[in-house]
Amino acid sequence: MALKKGSVSGFAKHEDEGGNGGIGGYRLVLAVLVALSVLASMPFVVVSGFHSIGEGVISSSPSKGVIDDIPVSTNNTATIGVNSSVNNNFTLSLSLVGNSSVDAISMLSQTTVVSRGTLQVEEDTSLGGYTRTSYFYDKLLALVFRALLLTLMSFTCYRTEFIYLPVFPKAARRIAREERNENQLLELDLDPPNEDTIVKLENANMQASELVDSSITGKYSKWKKENKNKNQDSTIRLMRDQIIMARIYLSISEKKRKLDLVQELQICLKRSRGVLGEANIDAELHYSAPKKIKAMADVLSKARDQLFDCKLVTRKLRAMLLTEEEKVRRLKRQNTFLIQLGVKGIPGGIRCLSLRLTIDYYLLPPERRNFPRSENLEDPRFHHYALSTDNVLAAAVVVNSTVMNAKDSSKHVFHLVTDSLNFGALKMWFLLNPPEEATIHVENLDELKWLNSSYCPVLRQLNSAAMREYYFKAGHSTTRSSSASNLKYRNPKYLSMLNHLRFYLPQIFPELDKILFLDDDIVVQKDLTGLWLVDLEGKVNGAVETCVENFHRFDKYLNFSNSFIAREFDPNACGWAYGMNIFDLKEWKKRNLTGVYHTWQNLNEDRLLWKLGTLPPGLMTFYGLTYSLNKSWHVLGLGYNPSINPSEIENAAVIHYNGNMKPWMEMAMTKYRPYWTKYIDYDHPYLRQCNFVK
Repeated sequence: MALKKGSVSGFAKHEDEGGNGGIGGYRLVLAVLVALSVLASMPFVVVSGFHSIGEGVISSSPSKGVIDDIPVSTNNTATIGVNSSVNNNFTLSLSLVGNSSVDAISMLSQTTVVSRGTLQVEEDTSLGGYTRTSYFYDKLLALVFRALLLTLMSFTCYRTEFIYLPVFPKAARRIAREERNENQLLELDLDPPNEDTIVKLENANMQASELVDSSITGKYSKWKKENKNKNQDSTIRLMRDQIIMARIYLSISEKKRKLDLVQELQICLKRSRGVLGEANIDAELHYSAPKKIKAMADVLSKARDQLFDCKLVTRKLRAMLLTEEEKVRRLKRQNTFLIQLGVKGIPGGIRCLSLRLTIDYYLLPPERRNFPRSENLEDPRFHHYALSTDNVLAAAVVVNSTVMNAKDSSKHVFHLVTDSLNFGALKMWFLLNPPEEATIHVENLDELKWLNSSYCPVLRQLNSAAMREYYFKAGHSTTRSSSASNLKYRNPKYLSMLNHLRFYLPQIFPELDKILFLDDDIVVQKDLTGLWLVDLEGKVNGAVETCVENFHRFDKYLNFSNSFIAREFDPNACGWAYGMNIFDLKEWKKRNLTGVYHTWQNLNEDRLLWKLGTLPPGLMTFYGLTYSLNKSWHVLGLGYNPSINPSEIENAAVIHYNGNMKPWMEMAMTKYRPYWTKYIDYDHPYLRQCNFVK
């Protein structure tokens, strides 16, 4: 007969209910193991003088055909049994209950299967050089030592069920594979949402937008200072934990028809939730909270004694986790949709302001519609600013903040370009509110006759059927991958030619040598005269770089799987920001950079080089031609980042509300809004008529 290695496979079903109740069981286990070790060592005296007889081998797989289990001894923490099989083999099995590491214990567990009949041992090359008898003797000693060690480890065990796995490679791989399959089946039992349902839900919420960079970090984070104190609001945390466990045991008790326990759990859940209410700190809890906690603890203890099942509790926890994760995803999609809807919409106050100003402008006689000091508009000795906008209030803040912080406002000239819809409103505002001694000019985009679809590729593309299809019908996707396209670029601002005028500054202002380009969501806090004194060292664009480590580099904006992009650009090149840029228009015209922009725009008609927007083509057009300005000139992120260092904001010459949370919207971050509102006179008659409030 052969000596085989088998598997120990024990399920612990009992619990140590208290005190010293299990000590006698441990002594019994130790006594049985010592007796077995003495009896098992006797054959070695006989075996040590013999060579192998027949064809005995050491097997790495467990015995087959086990038909009955003979329990030898059980107690609260361990079970010892002997399994008999049809081929007259016996298997010694040991089961323990504990909370130690399954992997650590299973590495220690071994099983010996002793066959009735003549004891035979044959050397196996897989034993790593052991002799026939020394290998068997060492293994049995190791078994005794490990069994003793397992018994000692079981003193710390409590209410956890383990299955001890063999350490042999083939068996271990097989059992691990079976466990993976079981886990997959368990997960299937949780009834996950249907794939079609998920896709429909995503599409419904993503028709307007998806993956908008609008996450507000810092509003809740476990790393926040107030969450570092583990004892803070401990009562609320305890009650919430109790409610979670009560929900688990309620589900289990309903399945097992423990009706009395179901009723008790339901009553405790209702009372605990009533006390908890919407409280967020312990001080907000009702005075009866301690009584409810004690009552819930008693019921949970009773439920644990009757219903505790590690696998079932784990399944319920996993199901609850998946449910909560789905709720979070759904709320994120709703948040994305609402934010994008708010971004696309125009606040009612701004619409009201624009309409009132437009009506009053066209009621003016023609001779009163012109601005003074028009002779300064083409004089290169002045400091010229370019601003394209359709927002009257935003333009007013940009101009007012620049003039109020200028050392000599008479040296500054503002060139505003807007569409025909807002042309009258913008002119009327600055006719009523002239910016001190500064010069201002408002131009109508529709009057730039040279800017047409035959000259401008982006204008031709915006009017194409393919672009209309992309903007207005592409949201009806049928697959998860297609619905994951970045819909944040389908913002109406990308349909406006005002957003692309920055590439035509030399054509709009042919007489100027330098110009400072500003976005309408910025606030100027210092005199900007120094920017005209910066030596750009032969480059065209002076801008603040935005890359930090691996963030905001070219590979974030451009598709480097395209051969054109990969050949021409470095993926690790540092990105920079629009919003405040000083341009050398003479060098621009010399290098024909508008033509370079047209080339790239024509190549991107199918949007394979980049999605949409003006920053990617700007990075390409001014590649190698951008001079890095000091970061204090331009601080970004006030429209999405709540954790900007206040000292950086205070020391910045220009602050930029890039992002979705514009300062003129209700969703603006309140701590940043005062930097913008300080340049608005809310007592202005037009603002009062349109119900503007701080």
